[in-house]
Amino acid sequence: QVQLVESGGDLVQPGGSLRLSCSASGITFWLYDIGWNRQVPGKQRELVAVITSTGDTNYADSVRGRFTISRDNAKNTVYLQMNSLKPEDTAVYFCDAHYHAYNYWGQGTQVTVSS
Repeated sequence: QVQLVESGGDLVQPGGSLRLSCSASGITFWLYDIGWNRQVPGKQRELVAVITSTGDTNYADSVRGRFTISRDNAKNTVYLQMNSLKPEDTAVYFCDAHYHAYNYWGQGTQVTVSS
């Protein structure tokens, strides 16, 4: 059974930092590209960052320079380090794993940026 479990979401003040984790089981993790996405109620889900199986990374313009995605294949885990957080970063953050026709999603973790 494939599982992706996100953790690390919290309430943080503007300018603060959080690190999200996405832990996977049931897949050959190192083969998969892993993305972090976020969604605000009433809006479309947005791809925030992605890291490929070879370690290449890409970011949405809205987070480039503030967020860093990384992976630890030995731990089957991908991280999203989020710095200089803004209120508009408030969302539910989901990770997804993608390999050819296979695409799996986690349940999400809430990030709230507010004073």
